[in-house]
Amino acid sequence: MGKHRLLASILSVSILALPLAACSPDPGPGPEDAAATLATGLSALDVAGSTFADSSVEAVNGMLGYLVSGMAPMKPTVTVSGIEEISDDEAAATLNYVWDVNASEEDYSYDTTVTLQRDEEDTWQVRFTAATVHPDLEPSEHLLRTTGPVRRGDILGAGGAVLMADRAVWRVGIDKAVLTEKEYVSSAFYLSQYLNLDTEAFTAKVLAAGPKAFVDAVTVRQDSVPAKFESDIATVPGAAALSGNLSLAETPSFAQALLGSVGEATAELIEKSGGALVPGDQAGLSGLQLQYDTQLRGADAVTIRIANADNVLSAPFFETAGEPGDPLQTTLNAGIQSKAESALADEPSASALVAIQPSTGSILAVANGPGSKGAQTALLGQYAPGSTFKLATALAMLRTGSTPDTMLSCPEQVDVDGRMFNNASTYPEEFLGRITLGQAFAQSCNTAFINARDTVSQSDLASAAQSLGLGVDAAIGTPAYFGSVPDQAEGTLHAASMIGQGEILVSPLALAIAGASAAKGERVTPTLVTAPAGSGAENPQTPSPAQGSVSTDEAGTLRSMMRGVVTEGGGQLLQDVPGAPVLAKTGTAEFGSDTPPRTHAWVVAIQGDLAVALFIEEGELGSTSGGPVMKAFLDSLAG
Repeated sequence: MGKHRLLASILSVSILALPLAACSPDPGPGPEDAAATLATGLSALDVAGSTFADSSVEAVNGMLGYLVSGMAPMKPTVTVSGIEEISDDEAAATLNYVWDVNASEEDYSYDTTVTLQRDEEDTWQVRFTAATVHPDLEPSEHLLRTTGPVRRGDILGAGGAVLMADRAVWRVGIDKAVLTEKEYVSSAFYLSQYLNLDTEAFTAKVLAAGPKAFVDAVTVRQDSVPAKFESDIATVPGAAALSGNLSLAETPSFAQALLGSVGEATAELIEKSGGALVPGDQAGLSGLQLQYDTQLRGADAVTIRIANADNVLSAPFFETAGEPGDPLQTTLNAGIQSKAESALADEPSASALVAIQPSTGSILAVANGPGSKGAQTALLGQYAPGSTFKLATALAMLRTGSTPDTMLSCPEQVDVDGRMFNNASTYPEEFLGRITLGQAFAQSCNTAFINARDTVSQSDLASAAQSLGLGVDAAIGTPAYFGSVPDQAEGTLHAASMIGQGEILVSPLALAIAGASAAKGERVTPTLVTAPAGSGAENPQTPSPAQGSVSTDEAGTLRSMMRGVVTEGGGQLLQDVPGAPVLAKTGTAEFGSDTPPRTHAWVVAIQGDLAVALFIEEGELGSTSGGPVMKAFLDSLAG
C-alpha cells in the first residue's frame, strides 16, 4: 500500500508541474554563443558555422578571403573580449585579433566590433562588414604584410671561426616583364652563353615562366666576379644582376653536405612552416641550415598596411624591426676540414674523412669527397669495416684471456661450414703459420682471427665494440649513424663478424669514435653542434668505465698494437709523417657479388690528440688505397 501511495504522489506532482514548465520560455542561444562561433570561424578564415544578416556564408567567406589576402598564409587568432547587449534583439561583440607576424615575441593585435541581431526564429545573426576584420578597412581594401630580411645567423666553428655567413651576391636572371615574346629566346640564349649555362634548359625555363616573372639563372658571390659583371649582364635585353645577401661558406664545396644551403623557400617548406614562411622568403634548404633554420633565420622585419584596389598603401599600422638570427656553434675546425677535403679531392668514388679530438670528443672534420656527389657519406654511410673492426675483435680477445704475445694459427685458408675464408692476396707468406696476436693484428691475418672464434662469442664482440663507441648512439646535433654489431650470430656469420664482415656495419664517424676511444683510454662521446645551457639539447656526458667503456689498460694495449701496424705492418707508409708517432689500423671490406669482389678501403689513425677515420668506397687494400690519402692528410696538418 505504501508503495502505491508514493507513486501516486509522484504522478500528482509531475502533472501539476507540466503547466508550469510549459509556461517557462526557452531562452535559446544568446549572443555569446554566436560571437564565440564567429571568432572560431575568423581564426580559421572559414565562417561556415555562423549565420549572417543579409548575406550568405559563401559571400562572407569570399569577402573575408579578400580582406586578409595580403596576410597569407597566416591566420589570426580571434577571441571574444566582451559583449554589450544593446537591446533584447541586438548586441555588439568586441573581437580581439592577434596576428603572429614573425618568429619574434612581438605580435600585431587590435580590437574590432561586430553587431549581432536576433531574427524572428531567435537565431543570432552576424552583420558582417570589412570593419569586422579591421576597424580601418573598407570593402575594396585589404590588409597587406610586407617583410624585410634580417641578418641570418652565422654557423661558427672551433674558436669562433665563421664557417657560413651572409655574403653579398648577384642574383642573375631575366625579367620577362620588360621583354616582348619575340625577345624571350634570344635573351635566354645570350645570358646562358655569358654564364656558361645549358642554353636549352635555361631557354625552356624562361619560356615556361609567367609573362611578368623574373627567371633566375644563377646566384654568384660578388667577390668572385669582375667589377664590371653587373654592367655586362645589363647588355643582354631583359637581363639583370640584382644585389642581395645569401648565407654562404668560403667555397661552394666547404663542408657542403653538413652545413647545407640557403635559398628561396620551397612550397613544401612554406606549407610546413605554419605561416612563418611565405613565397620569396630565404630559408635553409639542406644540412644544418635546414635543421636549425628557425634559429638561424631570426624574425623578419614586418610592416602592416592597408592597400586599396589600386594598390595604394596606407601609412603603416604596425612595424617591427625584426630580430637577426642566432648563430649556430659547431666544433668543426675550418683548417682541418679544408685539408681533409683537399686530401679527398682526387678520389672518384664515394669517400669520407672524419677527424675527432679524443680529449674532448669534438668532431673537427666531416669531409666528403666529390665522388659522394653531395651525399653525407661521413656521418650516414653504412659500410662493412673490414679489418679495421679488429680493434673490437682484439679487445674482445684481450678480455677473454689473450695478450699481444698469445700464439695464434694463421693458415692460408679456413673452412667454416663449407665456406672458405682467405687472407688478402698480398698477405706476406712469412707470417703464415704460428704467429702472435700482435703480429696477426699488424699483418691483418684474417684466418687467425677467425680461428679465435671459439673463444670469442658474438656477444663478446658486440660488448667490445660498444666499449669503443661502435653501435652507441650519441646526440651530436645532427643525424648520424653510429654502427651496428649484432650480439647474436653463428657459423659463417660469426666467423665473418670476427673480421668486420657479415652484418657488421659502421660509418666513417663511428670508426673515428672507436679510434678516439682507443686514444683517450675510455669511450668517447662525440660532439658536433653545441647547445646552449638549459636548452635541453646538451650532449650526454662521457660514460665512465663502469658503463661499458674500454679501460685505460685495454686502450694502452690496443694503441701498442696499432703502432705495430705502422712499424711492421700495412701502415708503414705513415712512419714518415712529421710530429707525434702515428698509430693505425688498415682494413679492406668486400662488397657486392662481382668476381673478384669489389672492396672498400679503410684506415683509422691516431696521432697525438687526433683520431681520424678514412673511407674509400671503391678502394683496393686499405694500406695501398687509403694509406697515401691518410698520409697526405696528416702531412698537411704538420705543414
